[in-house]
Amino acid sequence: MAEIILLEDERILRRELSDFLMQNDHVVDVAGSLAEFNQNFQPERHAIAIIDIGLPDGNGLDLIRHLRQQKMNLGIIILTARSSTPDKLNGLACGADHYLSKSADLAELAGIIAALTRRLDAGGLSRRWKVQSAGRKLIPPGGPPIELSAQDYFVLSLIVAGGGEPVSRRTIVEALGSNYETTDPARLDTQMRRLRRKVSEATGKELPIKTLRNEGYQFYEPAELN
Repeated sequence: MAEIILLEDERILRRELSDFLMQNDHVVDVAGSLAEFNQNFQPERHAIAIIDIGLPDGNGLDLIRHLRQQKMNLGIIILTARSSTPDKLNGLACGADHYLSKSADLAELAGIIAALTRRLDAGGLSRRWKVQSAGRKLIPPGGPPIELSAQDYFVLSLIVAGGGEPVSRRTIVEALGSNYETTDPARLDTQMRRLRRKVSEATGKELPIKTLRNEGYQFYEPAELN
């Protein structure tokens, strides 16, 4: 699964491509122009961009050059009607990882996305947060590992293990071996504030944990336990 932003100005093709990508279990945001791309693109979330070249408000190659100048950890696939060898060489020279004609089989696009996702992950560019038992570390997407205290690691593991669903305060408190009825509820909030501050200071990123009033905590971005 990859989080993808698709830039395609043809409405029908945009819908067909988006439906195909979602059927392949990808998360897809769409844009029909450079302006919409700039509005919807989230570099901390999107792992792959599929970009058309001919757009109503500019050239996709200029966008690709800009993205590469920003040193973004992003896989870029050009999908265009221009299929000549000089066009392909120009697109790759601008910074695209792959160049596909719109006449290509969609299975080829799916295979390229899968291979590109594996390469990004292998290069340490995964968009997933990782909680690692070895050395008790939190590894943000594209960021340096953050060492955790034993209790921070334990609590964070419980929340990530929720698989994106809320994990109740009672579950966490009792897993820590405390009595939920007699434990000060502010203790967990204090711990979470400290952990958020630690992540922010180390990486500049926001720890994606939502505090749900009277419920508990929810990790709302892709994450895994190692």
